[in-house]
Amino acid sequence: MIASLDGVVGAIGPDSVVIEVGGIGYRVFAPPAVIATSQAGARLKLHTYHLVREDQQALFGFRSPEDLGFFTLLLTVTGVGPKVALAIVGSRAVADLQLAILQQDQAALVSIPGIGRKLAERIIFELKEKVAAAGSAALAAGSSPGGGEGEVVAALQALGYSPPEARAAARAALAGGGPAASLEERVKAALRTLVRD
Repeated sequence: MIASLDGVVGAIGPDSVVIEVGGIGYRVFAPPAVIATSQAGARLKLHTYHLVREDQQALFGFRSPEDLGFFTLLLTVTGVGPKVALAIVGSRAVADLQLAILQQDQAALVSIPGIGRKLAERIIFELKEKVAAAGSAALAAGSSPGGGEGEVVAALQALGYSPPEARAAARAALAGGGPAASLEERVKAALRTLVRD
């Protein structure tokens, strides 16, 4: 599996870039923001998802591990393939998307080309469940240092954030709402702090 690529941009297409590494050019499908800011001949590092199927192989690349983590999470939703997941991740900041999902904001998802009402409902339902399950698992394992902070950290990590980012956002959320708030309320508050950053 190819986890990341660090090389020189050899070519730029409408939906992909070619990154040359060690004499080999890898075509990587990427969000519009990555393509728009790439320059031929410039160095580029992308975190990649390597799709391997019987009939095809493809690479999907992202600038941050958080974007890649959310892309991977979207692929677990029934009916969401790599192209749709890429369109979602490329539509706006990941923290905005996660907050929209937790707030059950269907309109934010339906506004993305290729996402209909039924698919938006499914994404919201399945990903809200995953976040709640991650927080519950952290609590059941007793790995919740600082009161309810561990639940929020686990939920944010399930959404693809790094442990330091998740801990900082969880602390900010607990300071604002306190541990008496529900897990969903605390995760929403943490995501709001990440959106502002």
